[in-house]
Amino acid sequence: MATQPQLSPQRAETLALRLAEQARAALIAEARLTPKPGLVDGRGSGAHQDLNLALMERSACALERTFYALALHSWLRPADIALRQQVGELGRAGEAQMMAATQGVNTHRGAIWALGLLVSGAAMLDGKAEATAICQAAATLARLPDDRAPRSFSKGLRATQRYRVPGAREEAQQAFPHISRLALPQLRRSRAAGAAEAEARIDALMAIMTSLSDTCVLSRAGLTGLQAMQQGAQQVLDAGGCAMPAGRQALARLDAAMLQLNASPGGAADLLAATLFLDGICLPTD
Repeated sequence: MATQPQLSPQRAETLALRLAEQARAALIAEARLTPKPGLVDGRGSGAHQDLNLALMERSACALERTFYALALHSWLRPADIALRQQVGELGRAGEAQMMAATQGVNTHRGAIWALGLLVSGAAMLDGKAEATAICQAAATLARLPDDRAPRSFSKGLRATQRYRVPGAREEAQQAFPHISRLALPQLRRSRAAGAAEAEARIDALMAIMTSLSDTCVLSRAGLTGLQAMQQGAQQVLDAGGCAMPAGRQALARLDAAMLQLNASPGGAADLLAATLFLDGICLPTD
């Protein structure tokens, strides 16, 4: 008979600290990854006027407390309305902390949603699960209603309704298919093929971008921008990925196209950070 984890505050705190640290590290790793088309990276602000690398890193550090609280309160809990509402409240508090740290700039609102759910899912499973199981646990939470959530109409929601495409909510409710089916497998394939770690991570970003209905891109550049993103990312992978000269050339073309369109695939970046989080915590047998 399998033994149950010992119900102790010390065990919960140890896990919460580990998950929060990994989430923060994943956000910083995503921000620093270079070059990323249209996004903040080590070269500059990409298509953004109000973001830079230092701001992204400050935001990530400010959110570590939120991820800690999410993990602590989710540890070994079942997915029910009470937990869903608590996760929602903690996420909104984290958003307020992010805004205070960035003086009102939205750096990681989408990442709080995706990473917050995955941190909670990992804690629900005692931090000992494969990526698919964590994504499923997070999806179970995401499908539950949060009656306390404000009835706000975000840019992302407007884009999903205008263009009739799935957004961040649907991605979570479907158990993050762009992470489990595309990004994580591509990350590991590229590593196995000999790519450097940064190259493998950019390839994972490309895998997300090939099919994601990125509402950040749609809000800025419409369907023209979304098609340019998806087709350009596919060309990078078709050329062998970033480890190959042709792949790097395709990536440069995609970067130029995103900058010309003033489009930044922020939704894809959020999912890459979530991918790096799961890659860092999951069982090696996954």
